[in-house]
Amino acid sequence: MTGSIHWPTAVLVAGTLTLLWISWLLLRRSRRRGFLSEVDRATYATLHTASLASQHLADGLTPDAAERAGRHLLSILGAHAVSLSDTGGVLSWTGVGEHHRGVAFNLGDETRATGRTVVHGSTRITCDDDACPIRAAVTAPLVMDDLVVGTLSAWTEQPSPGLAKATEEVAAWVSSQLALAELARTRTRVMEAELRALRAQISPHFIYNSLAAIASFVRTDPDRARELLIDFADFTRYSLRSGGAFTTLAEELRNVERYLILEQARFGDRLQTSLLIAPEVLPVTVPYLAVQPLVENAVRHGLAGKEGIGRLTITAADRGPDAEISIEDDGIGADPQRIRTILDGAHATDSVGLGNVDARLRQVYGDEFGLVVETAPGAGTKVSFRVPKFAPGIHADG
Repeated sequence: MTGSIHWPTAVLVAGTLTLLWISWLLLRRSRRRGFLSEVDRATYATLHTASLASQHLADGLTPDAAERAGRHLLSILGAHAVSLSDTGGVLSWTGVGEHHRGVAFNLGDETRATGRTVVHGSTRITCDDDACPIRAAVTAPLVMDDLVVGTLSAWTEQPSPGLAKATEEVAAWVSSQLALAELARTRTRVMEAELRALRAQISPHFIYNSLAAIASFVRTDPDRARELLIDFADFTRYSLRSGGAFTTLAEELRNVERYLILEQARFGDRLQTSLLIAPEVLPVTVPYLAVQPLVENAVRHGLAGKEGIGRLTITAADRGPDAEISIEDDGIGADPQRIRTILDGAHATDSVGLGNVDARLRQVYGDEFGLVVETAPGAGTKVSFRVPKFAPGIHADG
């Protein structure tokens, strides 16, 4: 039996994680030996403040995110005030001199038009309040996909090359955080689209065969027909639900049981199933519709074409920090190269579920958590994957 491997073509490096790692390293050094210099102390403080700002920028360039992040950006730049704008207006003002907010957007016209950092002196910024320290500003672009989506302005009493450079660098860092936020939103939209595709792919043959099997019991065994109809309703309700992208392994396996009950009504004694489930992994969060499509794939493509009895085993095991789920059948097997083609998405096939589940696992947890498929013609098929028991930001939807 051979395994198929799916290698991605791109790897995402998150700047936020780098900041947190460096901050932790500096903090660890400070605890063990003390800061060697004021430069070390300032470096740690800056990185820590940047990591706090990144938490708010994860929501994108919104008024609330700009307001919350502005406090940390002001601390980093050491200016009198900081303002953030998008292409429609000023989103936030942090610091003194908020009466200058009215001119902040127009002051960024040149930056939005050229994409360059611009220093504005007292000829552009006037103030009748003698107590107001603001007499100059530096405006830098916020850029995504080569488009200026906003501006960052640092407001001060006297412009300097150092402030201009710092504002430009901070704006570039903010741009990277906005790009990561957009990437996260894009990933979410892709996952939602894939789930919609998976729901739409629920086999018409399965629906027809299930209803036909239920109808066959209406006269001979009406009680069983009623129970099967309830199972069919619960199965379709779960499979077509409008909830989020995650559920618990217990809920996913419960739906698998409904599916198998309906299939056994059709196959009778030809389909034998075993579930070997470690109770401690039942609460683990898994992507919604991660297991059932694999089970359906085993029945449709592995066992339906086999003569005689077909056996299907579903296992969920505790593997330390991970839970491992496997679906194994003793059916007709498949050509390993064909499985690679399905996982690569190179050609359209009727095994949409296999590639869909693999893609979503990799998107959520990383490439090392994709499907592992062991198969050969006539040798059955085993599909397995792991999910972390605890993954930051990933929770089962209520």
